[in-house]
Amino acid sequence: MARKKQYSKDEVIEKAMQLFWKNGYERTSMQQLENEMGINKFSIYAAFGSKDGVFLASLELYQKKLNKLLNQLADGPQTVKAIENYFYNFLAFSKEKNICKGCLITNAANEFRVGANQAISNELNRFVNKVRNLFYNILEVEEKDMAWTNEKADYLVVAMFGLSSASRVFNEEQLDTYIKNIFKNF
Repeated sequence: MARKKQYSKDEVIEKAMQLFWKNGYERTSMQQLENEMGINKFSIYAAFGSKDGVFLASLELYQKKLNKLLNQLADGPQTVKAIENYFYNFLAFSKEKNICKGCLITNAANEFRVGANQAISNELNRFVNKVRNLFYNILEVEEKDMAWTNEKADYLVVAMFGLSSASRVFNEEQLDTYIKNIFKNF
């Protein structure tokens, strides 16, 4: 008779996501996942197939959480100021006990190289494009020049990557200056 699993998949993925977000993909070992998730390696492999499977599930959960902010942005006023506010809201979202963890997507993108797991690369690209398209759609409301809108949407995605990385190192005043400078010429 098969044993009934003794854990909540949502709870163990939350724990795995937090571990990946804090340590990164490469520096998170299967042993750390086993300890943090509170389940053995056999259960991890049975439920997720591999470390990559756990990471993909973690990315999915992270995106669900970040989607709350993105949906607020999409459903709110379609202005550059709304995008600027999203940058500040993101900083608050990424904090844990006054420590910024950056963005799990950005952190992962900085780790993965060409030829890495294709499913993970596809998921990272899909999400970055989703954010970029949201920025584009909001900018398009204010500016009908397609070339300008494309350039600015790309600029904002790169700036978001920079903010994510910088938030792990710099203080609030420095990050505030960074965001103000991003939006100074809009």
